[in-house]
Amino acid sequence: EVFISTLLYATQAAMRTHQDEKLAALRNAVINSAIRPSLDENLQLMFLNLVDRYTRWHLIILQFLNDPRQYGIDHKITFPSWSMGGTARVLEHAIPELKGKRGFYDQIVKELYSNGLLNSETFLHTTMTEEGMFESRATDMGKQYLDFISQKTG
Repeated sequence: EVFISTLLYATQAAMRTHQDEKLAALRNAVINSAIRPSLDENLQLMFLNLVDRYTRWHLIILQFLNDPRQYGIDHKITFPSWSMGGTARVLEHAIPELKGKRGFYDQIVKELYSNGLLNSETFLHTTMTEEGMFESRATDMGKQYLDFISQKTG
């Protein structure tokens, strides 16, 4: 029953988007709900609702903020050595399409934070060490969300 509900919800959400990242997230959520039904059904529906509500940029930015260094590896990005800076500097380097769009990505971070997926909304422009610039900002729920909407390998 939970799988059928997940499938129907995801199908309806898929009909409302053309964005590849969202379609992939919905497809992965349906597959993951079948192969790992242990995730609470209410959490599954919450996560599906977030995929439906969010833009592709929400998904990309959350993935980046979960592990900026791994995002760089996955996307073949070489980061310079920084002694100090803010996470926004790393974000704009990794995703050049966001360069100069501070208001846009600040709003996305605020929404991710208000939904409990990030542990702060104020870290992007705070000066910190290089280690801090690359620190994961995803909460446990944010990590669960990414796991639920991601393709499993192996």
